[in-house]
Amino acid sequence: MKQGNFIDNLPKIYGIYTGGFIGFIIIMAIAEQMGMTAKAIGIAFVAFTVFIYALIGYLSRTAQADAYYVAGRQVPTVFNGMATAADWMSGASFVAMAGGIYFKGYGYMALLVGWTGGYVLVASLLAPYLRKFGCYTVPDFIGTRYGGNLARFSAVVVLTVASFTYVTAQINATGTIASVALDIPFQYAVYIGLISILLCSMLGGMRGVTWTQVAQYIVLIIAYLLPVFWISNKMGAGFFPHFMLADEVARIGELESQFGFVKNSAADLATVPKGLAGITKAHSAVNATPWAFISLALAMMMGTASLPHVMMRYFTTPSVKAARKSVGWSLFFIFLLYSSAPMLATLSKLSLIDPTLSTGIIGKSIAEVQAIDWYQNWNAANLMFVSDFNGNGTLELNEFFMGGKAVVLATPEIAGLPYVISGLVAAGGMAAAMSTADGLILAIANAISHDVYYKIIDPKAETAKRLVVARVLLVVIGFAGATIAAMEIQGILGSVIWAFDFAMSGLFFPLVLGVWWKRANRQGAIAGMLGGLAAGTWYLVWVRTGGSGFLGITQLTFGIFGSAVSLVAMVVVSLMTQEPDKAIQKMVDEVRVPSGKTILGKQ
Repeated sequence: MKQGNFIDNLPKIYGIYTGGFIGFIIIMAIAEQMGMTAKAIGIAFVAFTVFIYALIGYLSRTAQADAYYVAGRQVPTVFNGMATAADWMSGASFVAMAGGIYFKGYGYMALLVGWTGGYVLVASLLAPYLRKFGCYTVPDFIGTRYGGNLARFSAVVVLTVASFTYVTAQINATGTIASVALDIPFQYAVYIGLISILLCSMLGGMRGVTWTQVAQYIVLIIAYLLPVFWISNKMGAGFFPHFMLADEVARIGELESQFGFVKNSAADLATVPKGLAGITKAHSAVNATPWAFISLALAMMMGTASLPHVMMRYFTTPSVKAARKSVGWSLFFIFLLYSSAPMLATLSKLSLIDPTLSTGIIGKSIAEVQAIDWYQNWNAANLMFVSDFNGNGTLELNEFFMGGKAVVLATPEIAGLPYVISGLVAAGGMAAAMSTADGLILAIANAISHDVYYKIIDPKAETAKRLVVARVLLVVIGFAGATIAAMEIQGILGSVIWAFDFAMSGLFFPLVLGVWWKRANRQGAIAGMLGGLAAGTWYLVWVRTGGSGFLGITQLTFGIFGSAVSLVAMVVVSLMTQEPDKAIQKMVDEVRVPSGKTILGKQ
């Protein structure tokens, strides 16, 4: 691939790609009308899109370190914004976000506020300055800014813990989609998802991942928005339903008051498959108090500004100015999906409980609901369940259970849309999970290969050898992530939230103070990273094993505790030890100047 010519022709190339993908959707719609089975449509969507991503990854193959680690620093702002949005809008955003809002209500809007607001911190505190630094990875910045192999290694440890926690959630999402689309057990489907992920990143590194993520963003945004507009128009909520959200939420409240609730006993709930939840009026712990909402949003903001795979995206732009503009484009492309997630959750619930709609199931006989095709499909996937707990033969609220990750994937079928839309949504969910997993696995592999192997173990290693190490690490890390994901230790959304907490516990203040406080030194940074990560991890384990917690900090917001310890440790230890030398302090001053050459230059 001639990189220069490719960069110049990006609008035309991706315009053709978008037109081709829309054409494929039309062909599948025609095939459905001609009798193509639902299973064949699902397989076609997943196989076609994964093939395209793998082809892009192959065409982007490179043996150059600059191209492999930072895509040659040639990615234009708009396309970097699209790639960042795809990198960001993971399986949690696409598959699990609407499910969280569906079951837990407005409290989970704190995730949207935090994840979006975090980009304000990225733009104002970090991205332009890390780009000016000219590093390849986040530990590269830490190691050079503070000096010493221990600081660099500490950053790698935090990065690995946070990113690995995150990547298991993404492989979980790809496994869920692959298991439904291909009709295979989840435990095997996670490895199919892993192979799809590795095809995009093995040969091209960051360059391959970047151009694949642009293609994946196009798929996932079409797949998310089309069902929202279609279902809304079909239900009479208007073609653009976002302005009608308050009315639709009020309608749900009326219906929940109208229908009878069944009080599920412990014996009843024991029959419900693991991971499924019922419709309930009870408020979640997330929105129990204003502080619970604010603390979750704050944790997600700081976590956003600490995640290494997000920061890496801004290392690929041509300049500091371009990095800042890329953040703005990232926010725009992310907004398109995030503004629609609450609407999709609302439309999904209305489709199920509104008796004026042909799709409503509450109040129908249990036998009638169990005979519905879409219920049988998702029940077979262990993502839906109904039972006549009160014995009256009629489905009541809280006698219908669904997995959070089924809300987005199953809603097109529930709403009575053509199955081709369900296939499209599966492809979109696969794109979202794959794009983030690519970035995360690459972040871990690059950090270990560049910052541990090259910078610490073998500084004289040739480029070819470094890239072999990076590619082997991709496979090893991916396989380990798939194995953990297959155990289903934590749900998709919970794992993602934990990743943000781990990242902010160990990296937020060492990164921010590394740019904005010249007095911060090596000893302080090491204390901040390791102390914050250890404190956050201890707090999570303590709460998970029965500890009551304090100050309203829960297992979802343990990063607030970890980052507070990190800040105190970093400031105290820095002030108690010798200040950085004049060269380091001058370097910090230069980082904050937008113009001029990068600090490190070419590596």
